Amino acid sequence: MYIVTGGAGMIGSATIWALNTIGIEDILVVDNLASSEKWKNLVCLRYTDYMHRDEFLKKIQNDEIKKNVQGIVHMGACSSTTEKNTEFLMQNNFHYTQEVFHFAKRNNIRFVNASSAATYGGGELGFSNNLDITKKLRPLNMYGYSKQLFDLWCIRNNYLNDVVNLKFFNVYGPNEYHKGDMRSVACKAVEAINERGFLQLFCSDKPQYSHGGQKRDFIYVKDCAKLIVWFLQNSISGIFNVGTGTARTWNSLANAVFAAMDRPTKVKYIPMPEQLRGKYQYFTEADMSWLEQKNCPIQFTDLETGVKEYVQDYLLTDNPYLSTL
Repeated sequence: MYIVTGGAGMIGSATIWALNTIGIEDILVVDNLASSEKWKNLVCLRYTDYMHRDEFLKKIQNDEIKKNVQGIVHMGACSSTTEKNTEFLMQNNFHYTQEVFHFAKRNNIRFVNASSAATYGGGELGFSNNLDITKKLRPLNMYGYSKQLFDLWCIRNNYLNDVVNLKFFNVYGPNEYHKGDMRSVACKAVEAINERGFLQLFCSDKPQYSHGGQKRDFIYVKDCAKLIVWFLQNSISGIFNVGTGTARTWNSLANAVFAAMDRPTKVKYIPMPEQLRGKYQYFTEADMSWLEQKNCPIQFTDLETGVKEYVQDYLLTDNPYLSTL
């Protein structure tokens, strides 16, 4: 059996999709569905059971999950970069992850965990997952800090041989529809273009970047899921970046979306929101040199190809969800 926490979320459900594609269906989904629309991400997937995150925590603390577990993919966390409840983030993202890790370690279970590129802050130290650099990073928001805390905890306690911490960069793709304002710009762009005929992007407050010229490392969620499955199947541990290794501008993303919709590009630039000033990453680009070092064969989808598939095969269809039915 495999356990996927946050299994109804974007990357979690994509991981279930990837496991299904290789014939794995004995999966326990752990999440907090509440009144959200996340359940729709699970409808077209195959798994054996669901458990609320609070019940799961109690069971692992008491070692009550007795079935043979081959791997835990821990994607369960608050991923909002604007979340201001620091106590909630400490408990939900840091302490909960420690408990899941301890359960995995006690029972010799492969453990793959979601860290984040938000740990890199403004990028002053670059985007290498080198451990010496990791220790010096200063995230710009509490979400990034909550992820950084677990990375540092693993380093300090010599746990890196027992964990795979994945620093996801800008993930876009199917099954993010429940995320509201935290959906990718690729997703929100299609909605905006259909409603208004144009797309809004942030102005730049830095002279070295043009409006819409801020750069991010955009990665397709299917590639993230395939990489997670590869880590489950290979005894490689540590902290790793998950990006394409190539930074692209928001303008490039906009062009890709308009092209996928067969429309001419029309962008309007708006001022940076006050709550993001001083906390906004103007540039991210994953150092992916570890791929060759670890002989990882995963090939990442380029932005134009990924956006075209996302828009045409999902966003503009009657069933936008990942499916293995």
